[in-house]
Amino acid sequence: MEYSTFGRHVAVDTWGVDFEVLNNADLLQAHMVEAAEACGATVMSVQARQFEPQGATVLVLLSESHLSIHTYPERGFAAIDCYTCGETVDPQLAIDYLVTVLQPEKYFAKKLIRGLGELEVVTPVVNQVELV
Repeated sequence: MEYSTFGRHVAVDTWGVDFEVLNNADLLQAHMVEAAEACGATVMSVQARQFEPQGATVLVLLSESHLSIHTYPERGFAAIDCYTCGETVDPQLAIDYLVTVLQPEKYFAKKLIRGLGELEVVTPVVNQVELV
């Protein structure tokens, strides 16, 4: 049986996120697992680390690849990354879920198509999000 090497990789920088949200590894872990489930991915394991004096990293190992977040609460910044193999799991759904939860003032996203020979960069997305 031959397997496809096709995959989608979405990287997002979020700015203007609440300090308390970005500085809570347990909360972020719960949201990351929910995001993985929202895109239909299979969670294999989760690692979360709370840093001192602030910051957190959460890595969700997926059967389809991975979902990660690295935070800098003092700057209101989080770097989010989701890569999934195959056609059935769309990493954009996980990213959309996390952007909704984090409510950044603005975010910048780039989507890559992987495994088709050449690395294809889909047009970058810049979104200004107005908080209500």
